[in-house]
Amino acid sequence: MNAEPADQIRLLDVQALDVRLQQLAHKRKSLPEHAEIEALGKDLVQLRDLLVAAQTEESDCAREQTKAEQDVEQVRRRATRDQQRLDSGAVTSPKDLTGLQHEIASLAKRQGDLEDIVLEVMERREAAQARVAELTERVASVQAKSDDATGRRDAAFRELDDEAAAVTKEREVVSASVPADLLKLYDRLRVQGGGVGAAKLYARTCQGCRQELAITELSEIRAAARNAVVRCENCHRILVRTSESGL
Repeated sequence: MNAEPADQIRLLDVQALDVRLQQLAHKRKSLPEHAEIEALGKDLVQLRDLLVAAQTEESDCAREQTKAEQDVEQVRRRATRDQQRLDSGAVTSPKDLTGLQHEIASLAKRQGDLEDIVLEVMERREAAQARVAELTERVASVQAKSDDATGRRDAAFRELDDEAAAVTKEREVVSASVPADLLKLYDRLRVQGGGVGAAKLYARTCQGCRQELAITELSEIRAAARNAVVRCENCHRILVRTSESGL
């Protein structure tokens, strides 16, 4: 393939723009905010799971407290009725009086036991409520940090994307001045060569693979026409000759 030396040099401009686009894409993927957001996301998942567990425990305690308080009230009402019967004098049989007094005493003990249960459940519920409040605050704090990191990432995205768009437009302009067949070859080699399809021959060294050319290869390049498109024997990229090639 042949191409004017000026066209081959413009290929280096296209390559420089492609390298910049690669750098911008890499920077976009490797922003520190990515790891920060991921770590905070994991923390949020864990904290929310703990919060749900604490809320469930508080809810269970609330139901248990309501049931215990209902049991206390039921025993209290029964004890009140028995005491009223005893005080009314309606029960005259000594045996019935003894039984009623025994039941009142038993109900008093039962009420005391149930009230102890209520207090114990209330303590557990208060502890669960405190845990819910603590975890709610921690979730809000981590969420705020995640939102801040997301905002910083998105701002960086916009800046990088704006620059990438400008570079892409510049590449379109520059590549339009490169012959289609040369650009097609360059694009194919760029895909095969890890993003580099053309490299400058500088001081007898290919800037694509950083290998100094052998004497025989240099001789062949010296003998090639100025408009010949030459390739590096080592990396197969297009070698662009300039006044600094050392030929």
